[in-house]
Amino acid sequence: MVASILRWLTPATLCALAFAATAQTPTSTARIADPLDPSVAVPAVIYESALSRYQRAAEDKAIPWRESNDTAARVGGWRAYAREAQRPDPAPSAPAAAAAKTDPKAMPMPMPQGHGGHKMP
Repeated sequence: MVASILRWLTPATLCALAFAATAQTPTSTARIADPLDPSVAVPAVIYESALSRYQRAAEDKAIPWRESNDTAARVGGWRAYAREAQRPDPAPSAPAAAAAKTDPKAMPMPMPQGHGGHKMP
């Protein structure tokens, strides 16, 4: 019986102490301004644009189009870029290739049926 009274009395006492502590806080001496009173002083409104701190990216120096075309022609034009894209990847180094052969997790997974003819660019 005493245990059931303590279960009820402990939370009730804690709540009473909490309410008593909040009742002891001093009231504010500042007068709350009436929103309908036009003579009340209000803080100044300061506008700051969201773009005020924006910094433009540094632009690359533009070169004349004729110079750009001459450079592309000297390199070999679009065909040079196409050959570069079609060039196979360089062979892996010997230690990496040996590790790939011994590690079964490094082996590529077989492709599902019907995907064997695709080639990666």
